[in-house]
Amino acid sequence: MPIHTRPSSPPLGPSQALGLGVRPVWRHAVWGSLLGMGIAVAVWAPASWLAWGVNKASQGQVQWLNPRGTVWQGSAQLVLSGGAGSRDAQALPGRLHWTLAPTWSGARWGWQADCCMAQAASVQVGLGWNRLQVQVGDHASVWPAALLTGLGAPWNTLRADGQLQLNTRSVQLLWAQGRMQMQGQLELNLQNMSSSLSPIKPMGSYRIALSGTPEGTATPSLQLSTLQGPLMLSGQGQWVGQRLRFTGEASAQEGQEAAFDNLLNILGRRQGARSLLSLG
Repeated sequence: MPIHTRPSSPPLGPSQALGLGVRPVWRHAVWGSLLGMGIAVAVWAPASWLAWGVNKASQGQVQWLNPRGTVWQGSAQLVLSGGAGSRDAQALPGRLHWTLAPTWSGARWGWQADCCMAQAASVQVGLGWNRLQVQVGDHASVWPAALLTGLGAPWNTLRADGQLQLNTRSVQLLWAQGRMQMQGQLELNLQNMSSSLSPIKPMGSYRIALSGTPEGTATPSLQLSTLQGPLMLSGQGQWVGQRLRFTGEASAQEGQEAAFDNLLNILGRRQGARSLLSLG
């Protein structure tokens, strides 16, 4: 009686012997490669990407030129400009250095300017459901007032010179349900200010204070006062929503009216010897 035998099966490949198909192996390899590339791009993202974002977000008014390093740690030259076509761009002496680190609830950003800051400043950003919280670390810095000329009108007309002393104390901003709440105080002292429109140099020193409340307020108050000098500035206002509403006045000390006549005409609406200031 003849014996029938079944043809032998071809030997199993390594992947088949392990119960794996070729396609799944390649699929895992591709996804692994893409994940690795994504992590590498995130970690080593060049600083130029962040500089491009700052330029776009500010519509060209704030520029970071010659960026070095990565998104997470780098430096650039800060330039203020009036925007596209502006010819009054002003560069900050030295470089601006930054660090950016993600946190469980948002991100932490630190920065320091070679020319103007003895210590680094920091901002903590927290994200939540329908809310954004920004906490500014207390710090003090001194900036050249001539930098403002780069922003265009009216600064390019005033050609201000002097020092801008910035101080922040317990500043915290909270956006929730479309409304902003502010705590703490931001103070800007304009020291020994002068202008190309006035023959008297310096014209004086002034203080601008933006103040919240301990529990937070949707309408932080703004105060302008004169510390010293022949040109006197004063005023008050509130930040309401995205708009600043401010009223004040500018005047010259007795006997100095003629020296400040041209400047007072530009600062606001003339009413006798005074110039009335208004925003919003």
